[in-house]
Amino acid sequence: MPDIAINVVAHDELTSSDLSGLRQLFDAEYLEDFGKWDPGMPYGYAPQAVHVIARNNGEVVGHVGWARRTIGVGDGEVEVAGVGGVLISNAVRGERVGTRLMASAAKSMKTASGMAFGYLGCREEVVSFYTSCGWTRISAAERSIDRSGRPSEDPPGQPLLILPVEVEVADWPAGAVDLQGRAW
Repeated sequence: MPDIAINVVAHDELTSSDLSGLRQLFDAEYLEDFGKWDPGMPYGYAPQAVHVIARNNGEVVGHVGWARRTIGVGDGEVEVAGVGGVLISNAVRGERVGTRLMASAAKSMKTASGMAFGYLGCREEVVSFYTSCGWTRISAAERSIDRSGRPSEDPPGQPLLILPVEVEVADWPAGAVDLQGRAW
């Protein structure tokens, strides 16, 4: 098993080396379909304020990002850590790096305090990974600003997951979700 170090880095504390490593990781996966990775607007999604980075011998091999935001849910508001930019290098897939990254991300959310839940949307194929990391799938309509900058609404059923950070899963309110911005 590779010797993987995991670090939590605030966005404004990323070094040029961090940015270069992240760019290599993301471009290796997404360059052909989405163009170059931009840390300020990754592929049209909201940027992350916190980066949880896995390194193998100094090389960036995994990433989970999150940002704090108040979102609308039903008739109220919920403070969440919106998660995005979850990616593991092919070189370390199958080594449980993703599980370790998600655990470190959850811990960093608790340390930051003030957030009720982690929140993410994903592809159907990876729902089981997130649920194995303690996330719970919810069913809700979701409003957001899409990757091109236009308002968008998805009906209930798309993969949306929450992670209890400072409350219980049962405390998630009923109703439609308004991300009040771009998804992560």
